[in-house]
Amino acid sequence: MAGHRHHEPRGDDLLAVAQATLEQSGEQWTTMRASVYLALAEFAKPASAYDIAESLSRSEGRRIAANSIYRILDLFVAANLALRVESANAYVANAHPGCRHDCIFLVCDGCGNTTHFDDDLLTGGLRAAASAAGFVTERPVVEVRGRCARCAAERQVQDRTRIGQSTH
Repeated sequence: MAGHRHHEPRGDDLLAVAQATLEQSGEQWTTMRASVYLALAEFAKPASAYDIAESLSRSEGRRIAANSIYRILDLFVAANLALRVESANAYVANAHPGCRHDCIFLVCDGCGNTTHFDDDLLTGGLRAAASAAGFVTERPVVEVRGRCARCAAERQVQDRTRIGQSTH
């Protein structure tokens, strides 16, 4: 894989990097934007605007509309603070917002976990192929659907159990 390494800040450091990145893009870092970013970063899986709105509504004790969250998430994607998992219509916090690159997502159809990795050689090849076809790329979206190692192993056990039951 032709990836590159990142320093991935966590907690308050991640929040500070996110704030600095958004402000460098000419946008303000508001209390609501900070709340949305923190909520998004806390999800273990890609989160929809509705997931985030529900989480914030619970924590703030007031109703937060999903359309407000969508607007903020669109801003975050444009500023590279969040990445959109297209096939799930969900988002993940970008753990390295200062680095712009094309992302590749491995999306597990079993548990929904999504792993993000970089392969500049692969995405560069996609951009080159598009260019050769006369197409100007904005942002390649590469998502591979399948099963993570844990879900694949669980499925094998289920298949073996099912096969064992059908032979008796």
